[in-house]
Amino acid sequence: MEPHAPEPFVLLSDRRIDAIEAGESGEPLVDVGRIPDLRLDRRYADSDGAFGHLREGVVSRLLDAQAALPAGLRFLIIEGYRPLDRQQAIFDGYLRELGQRHPEWDADRVYVEATKFVSPVHVAPHSTGGAVDLTLCADDGTEIDMGTEVDATPIASADACFTGALNIPDRARQHRRTLVAALTSAGLVNYPTEWWHWSFGERYWAFTTGAGRTRYAPIRLTAAAPR
Repeated sequence: MEPHAPEPFVLLSDRRIDAIEAGESGEPLVDVGRIPDLRLDRRYADSDGAFGHLREGVVSRLLDAQAALPAGLRFLIIEGYRPLDRQQAIFDGYLRELGQRHPEWDADRVYVEATKFVSPVHVAPHSTGGAVDLTLCADDGTEIDMGTEVDATPIASADACFTGALNIPDRARQHRRTLVAALTSAGLVNYPTEWWHWSFGERYWAFTTGAGRTRYAPIRLTAAAPR
């Protein structure tokens, strides 16, 4: 097995991410389930449909990116908006899991390692409505081999979840290149420890693109209708 890719990237635990100025465009959240051209998976469905919402500008860019995919491929949207309380619960749970699995790690290392998989709540991309977890599927909804499942952890996958990982089959690597090319062409940025995680307008996007301030701040979903 080939070694996984090195780690030359900036994590969400980096103080430079926290230092990005928060701006807010006022763009609304859009229900992706009501967009006929986008396919929404329901594995993370919640009672108020929050998971299926994204900022209007992100939806527009996803449609542009999907149009750039090869014939027979489309996006399968897994999760978009995530309320702050849910984000906190996921982060706290993974922090505990890592601490129990690696008692030899000090608290700082546990924190940094946790941010390779879950964002700290104060910089959480999903809670702005500007981040989306997605994969590729065929026209009939069959998921394409991407080397790992969506939400594979770094530890469980031996870092094969990293976008640039080398320890995955060649065909899966090509599928990731296809995903990357389409989404970057539409202006989204990837969190490089998670091949499925893409964002626009939030802090990681602002840092990566040099924008200096965000377009989206954390937002509350106030009018979601159960689906």
